[in-house]
Amino acid sequence: MNKIGLFYGPAGGSVEKIAEKISQLLGAEKVDVIHVQNADASDFNNYKYIIMGLSTIGAHTWNQDTPSKDWDWFVNELSKVDYSDKTFALYGLGDHITYARHFVDSLGILGKELLSHGAKIIGQCDPEEYEFIDSEAVIDDQFIGLPLDEDFAPEETDARLEKWLDILLQEFK
Repeated sequence: MNKIGLFYGPAGGSVEKIAEKISQLLGAEKVDVIHVQNADASDFNNYKYIIMGLSTIGAHTWNQDTPSKDWDWFVNELSKVDYSDKTFALYGLGDHITYARHFVDSLGILGKELLSHGAKIIGQCDPEEYEFIDSEAVIDDQFIGLPLDEDFAPEETDARLEKWLDILLQEFK
């Protein structure tokens, strides 16, 4: 298996914690964990398999005039990526109680951006396994990636993550 590039942001919270957990579960020698703030599009050239992790933010953050240097900044780099021969998987952190009408929307925003460039995305998840009202991350009746809620459903994280990684490993061989 080729080494996996795991790009995540923001740093210091649940997204980073999940990135570290993924690295442990897959084997640290098989995964380069990279804070997206320290990356640019050329870094994607080093990987055939790419996992991207982010937290819930609204489209207003992505489209602001002076974005910070994290996913809201990095989205501009995505048009510079060569998507041929790459496979992507996404995970997103959200809060299904407070933001039930916008659960993991950023996962959908990122997914749609990648799809607009012709990216191959794997690791879709069944929304029937989640409680929420609406989400931009539901595309073609599936979550575009793995939603996790460390605020109100942390007891679900390990099982969901292990199931998702098993699916990814089948594709990443």
